[in-house]
Amino acid sequence: MLTREHAIARIEDGIVVPDRLIRSKHAHYSVLAKSAVRVYEEGRGRTRRELHSAIHRVFANELDCPIRRIDSFCKLLDERGTFETDEKGLASKLRREVFRKASVHHPLVSHVDKLFGNAEFKVKDLIASSFSKSWMELQEGMFRDLIENHTLLEFQPFANPVELLSRYNIAQTQVALFDAVEVIVQMREDFKSIVRYAKLARLMHRIQRTSDGYRIALDGPASLLQNTSRYGVSMAKFLPGLLSCRGWSLSASIRKPKWGRLRLLLDAECGLNSSVVGPSEFDSSVEEKFYERWKNADTLGWSIERETEILSQGQSAFFPDFVFRHQDGRVAMMEIIGFWTPEYLEHKRKSLSLFPKDNLFFAIHQSIDSPSLQIDERPVLRYKTSISVETVLRTLQEAMK
Repeated sequence: MLTREHAIARIEDGIVVPDRLIRSKHAHYSVLAKSAVRVYEEGRGRTRRELHSAIHRVFANELDCPIRRIDSFCKLLDERGTFETDEKGLASKLRREVFRKASVHHPLVSHVDKLFGNAEFKVKDLIASSFSKSWMELQEGMFRDLIENHTLLEFQPFANPVELLSRYNIAQTQVALFDAVEVIVQMREDFKSIVRYAKLARLMHRIQRTSDGYRIALDGPASLLQNTSRYGVSMAKFLPGLLSCRGWSLSASIRKPKWGRLRLLLDAECGLNSSVVGPSEFDSSVEEKFYERWKNADTLGWSIERETEILSQGQSAFFPDFVFRHQDGRVAMMEIIGFWTPEYLEHKRKSLSLFPKDNLFFAIHQSIDSPSLQIDERPVLRYKTSISVETVLRTLQEAMK
């Protein structure tokens, strides 16, 4: 992830527009990206300083490439690498030993005279020979713990060089979110995944229903009094997951000391391509097969939707697997409980206890004892390998009279 020092953005009518490489203007960058990636692919054993210098040379003749952009490429390439570090502190031990040996010859001078007779180069050679090394080798070992002297061990390649450019576009947008006061996401699809990504990023959130879906408000780092840097990273971590989802739009309120309040606007069609794998439509084959059978059955006026309702209370949110809507306006929800451990059942029981008044019933695998779940007198149907459409219809008719 980039830092504020890498940020490049412009302000247009109160809107923050992070730096972005686009095909119509920057098509030639794919060639440059290929060369940059090759530097790291062939760079095992080279120091971070050497790698960065090589990347700067790749872009040296590109007039439309500010230093911050090149430094950003270096940072993003570093993140794909594994570097050798001085975990045992050998460099600091060597420095102390070298300085101890040098101290007895103090002061060192470039040119000896009658007062100062210890020539620097001779003392260096003397100390290096005591370690059976040249002075250059000794100096490299003394400062191996500095980050610019870490050497590349492995590099995780990109699927293609253009992925580096896509990652850059996202990273610049992430930096803009470091100063977010509040982020509002209008959700029309993939509700569960979007809220899950917000939770994984440890973001405080509030959920409200809207006319065409849900609205989730995320309190931003600049709205807090403490830990703003840490929360800024959390907000930025949320973005790649969000970009993998469908049917959303985002409006962020950004606080900049020199500019006041600004906005950042994004949506699912904004052109940012995330490497995060998008959510699958179904969590299990049981759900998928039931959905397919329902679509091909006479369902007595009931239609089915997949995870289109959110039950929320505070920081807790619950997503029933299926929502059933009757043509006369009745609505019911079904949660499938199949795979289980004692910890999973306890978590599920606590989640369900927060929503006692909703029209929710359960399809529970026959291997689970009802007392283990302790569901509040709600309709329950059992299944072994598959869920019967007829049984669900009967439950709907009986529970929703």
